Amino acid sequence: MKALLYACLFFLPVLTFGQAPVENYPVDPASVAHAGVPKGEVLKFTLQNSKIFPGQMHEYWVYIPAQYDGTKPACVYINQDGIQNKAPIVFDNLINSKEMPVTIGVFVSPGRIVAADQKTGLDRYNRSLEYDGLGDAYARFILQELLPDVEKQKTSDGRAIHLLKTGNDRAIGGNSSGAIAAFTAAWEKPNEFSKVFSGIGTYVGLRGGERYSSLVRKYEPRAMRVFLQDGSNDQNSYPGDWFFANQMMERSLQFVGTQVEHAWGEGNHNGKQAEAMFPAAMRWLWKDYPAPITTGISKNAMLHDIIIPGEGWELVGEGYGFTEGLIANTAGEVYFQDIPNAKTYKVGLDGKVTDLKIDSKKAGGTGFDNKGVRYTVATATNQILSYDVKGKEKVVASDIPGNDIAVAKNGNMYVTAPDGMEKPSKIYLVRPNGEKVVVDEGMKYSNGLALTPDQTQLYVAEMGTHFVYLFSINPDGTLSNKQRYDWLYTPDNQDNAGADGLKVDSAGRVYIATRLGIQVADQAGRVNIIFPIPNGQPANLCFGGSNFDVMYVACKDKVYRRKFKTRGVNTFEAPIKPNKPRL
Repeated sequence: MKALLYACLFFLPVLTFGQAPVENYPVDPASVAHAGVPKGEVLKFTLQNSKIFPGQMHEYWVYIPAQYDGTKPACVYINQDGIQNKAPIVFDNLINSKEMPVTIGVFVSPGRIVAADQKTGLDRYNRSLEYDGLGDAYARFILQELLPDVEKQKTSDGRAIHLLKTGNDRAIGGNSSGAIAAFTAAWEKPNEFSKVFSGIGTYVGLRGGERYSSLVRKYEPRAMRVFLQDGSNDQNSYPGDWFFANQMMERSLQFVGTQVEHAWGEGNHNGKQAEAMFPAAMRWLWKDYPAPITTGISKNAMLHDIIIPGEGWELVGEGYGFTEGLIANTAGEVYFQDIPNAKTYKVGLDGKVTDLKIDSKKAGGTGFDNKGVRYTVATATNQILSYDVKGKEKVVASDIPGNDIAVAKNGNMYVTAPDGMEKPSKIYLVRPNGEKVVVDEGMKYSNGLALTPDQTQLYVAEMGTHFVYLFSINPDGTLSNKQRYDWLYTPDNQDNAGADGLKVDSAGRVYIATRLGIQVADQAGRVNIIFPIPNGQPANLCFGGSNFDVMYVACKDKVYRRKFKTRGVNTFEAPIKPNKPRL
């Protein structure tokens, strides 16, 4: 009871105007204890000194169904804010009627940093920090700290607690901020959580939750099933309108084909309707179990223009120091750099990776001209180097502390030269005769760069912000009309998008390696798609293969590839004028 009271304190409205509606909901039989139904037990534990949320203490309760015998792992339901919605009674009934599988419930309180002196000091209450923020921190807390601690415990009669590990065997839920925390865990880790119960979800502007209704539409569909509940008299205050935000979430999930169900009422910010609907939600979330939840079909038009159904990311190679500088030659063979090990590799059309056995001088950015000459930015020597078709090395320019390079059809080269996050960056023009000219200064870590398909403009990624700049290229090769053009999404735990390498396709779309993955923007600078990469934050990309329709991505110690419908643009080919963008 104390835990329930503690949890309920968090659902008081910030502001309430007018007469509150009378809320009377039918009582689901599964919410009532029945004679003859085996009853599980609820045990309480404390998890001290979180590492993911340093110093925090969490209380949690574990429901063990009577049918669990300890010989094989059980399904799991995780709930934020402790025990809610009469869950132990509901689980007793639904497990007994076989409307849900044998499921262990884990009900965790928000974290607190306990004051050393309870008489004079106030605990630090980290509920909003844990629950309202985007990113994977809370999901990692559940997976790396909470559930392993649960499995260290035993039932009152000594049975070991074993939990199933896959998303199809797990559900997660909560009310208010606990609801968005549940959704975030499933969104970040869909392979670990596939079923979400969301009551009066806080998808508003507290710590970025309002972004979900947009972000969901820009990712490929995920194998999730989501039940949403809210009332039309829910809060409408400084962070936003809860009821409309929940409806926006539903429409976004429908847009990408996610399995979503809802229960809209007239209530305000409380758990009354959520409690009434909880049994029906559990029946729906667990329906057809153990059949896996499938992904839907997104209505994102650009996504359909690019992806090939059934094609995913394929590992090309791994075990490198740090991969960068991806570029394709005229045949579609792909070169990439391992910077710390000063190595250069080539990926043949057969997929075989070959070590070129040269000292790259810790080369990063790489480009090709129309004669098959390869250019690199040698970071160890601050030089621009070239390699002819026989591999003979030549110094093109010196004293350029460069990062990335783009080689135009006319032989002009553009090189970014960052000097850390705090000092202004430079962009160099290196003409075919080796003359070098500073054509821009002042960006906050100029990084990847790419020419537009018609080669009249130049994109440059600014790593220290969430922008990609666009410049006009003057007849003499210098730059003008500098604008912050492409607006990129940032992760919750960073202040910048971390924009790195970028390339364009024949339709004029821009593909940017960022902290969130490959963000794809249209010609008007609007991100339409975000492709996460299996190994985390990518550094660079290119289009290779015989038709230049295979995207290769450098990501830390690995390189991946994926076949797309679109064709990449090569600067060694004749410039092309793409179609006018939809404005």
